[in-house]
Amino acid sequence: MRTIRRLIYTEILRSVGFVTVAFLALFFFFDFVDQFGELRRGAEHGYSVGYALLYVALQLPNHLYELLPITVLIGTIYVMARLAESSEYTILRTSGLGPQRALVTLLSLGLGFVALTFVFGDYVAPAANRASQQLQARFLGDITIGRTGAWMKDRQASHNYSVNVGALASDGTLGQVRIFEFDQTGGQLTSATSAAKGTFEPDGWQLHDVVRRVYVSTDPNNPTLKFEKLADLRWPTTISMDMVAAALLSPDKMQTLDLYQYINHLQANGQSAQRYEIEFWRKVFYPLSCLVMMVLALPFAYLHFRSGNIAGYVFMGVLVGISFFLLNNVFGFVGNLRNWEPWVAAALPGILYSLLSLGAFSWLVLRR
Repeated sequence: MRTIRRLIYTEILRSVGFVTVAFLALFFFFDFVDQFGELRRGAEHGYSVGYALLYVALQLPNHLYELLPITVLIGTIYVMARLAESSEYTILRTSGLGPQRALVTLLSLGLGFVALTFVFGDYVAPAANRASQQLQARFLGDITIGRTGAWMKDRQASHNYSVNVGALASDGTLGQVRIFEFDQTGGQLTSATSAAKGTFEPDGWQLHDVVRRVYVSTDPNNPTLKFEKLADLRWPTTISMDMVAAALLSPDKMQTLDLYQYINHLQANGQSAQRYEIEFWRKVFYPLSCLVMMVLALPFAYLHFRSGNIAGYVFMGVLVGISFFLLNNVFGFVGNLRNWEPWVAAALPGILYSLLSLGAFSWLVLRR
């Protein structure tokens, strides 16, 4: 049995590795072509071809994380179909590779792909994304999500704050900071502070070039507004640089632990965390999709192939894999709109396709 496992594992690893490298090379080419516009825009700031290549290379870990389940599916389907076409799988079955043992053998290898996907998705890709964002911010401008910036809340003992950050520089400097202070009820605005820049300190933010508008009297008949211009102002807060980066960056590029902490921050401040909760559970379940892909590929070993007919089945498997990822994304958006339970929206596509593939596998085994 050890020899059979070595044969299957070697073939699958070789095939998955080839497909993965091919996909990564394709995405590398597309990303580099997409950088031509940035090269023209950042030429005067020193953004050269070398930096563009480095930026594109830093995108590869995220592409690998996104592509690994589907390359696992394509590579495994190809190996299973080829073994079936050459009757090698029939020989393996007569040598003791029963359906259950074959399933366990593939799932054991799938656990290795699950671990690899988790490591890249939770450690390598987020670190590479941060480095790429800092590289582009160095030459092309600060990290931002548009004109409105990122909005956050901070509830403190005496007042509630709504905070808007327009941009985050590569060195961690805040840009275009606006802080709106409300009373404990949250219905009365007591002050509005704007700052050109800000830096993170252990116990809060250090704001620079500050303009404050303090509502001394909120009486509608006799309102009093006080203006202040300050060179520096210390604002005590628990909002960290990771939380600001989380608000400015897409949640799918964050670590699972960072997502969990940011969800707790949103919930503690009465903000909706549905989108981030769905993304959290998607990051939890996404590596397990490698197991789903392995189960989807196994039924192809029990089909009869004519000479040269493997490509059609591999293409069909690719379509099944693409439909899985499309459904995975659709369920995320629908779950957010319909306010579904986050873990259900994240796990349901994997459960449906696992049941479908196990049903097809069981039908083929019983039929033959």
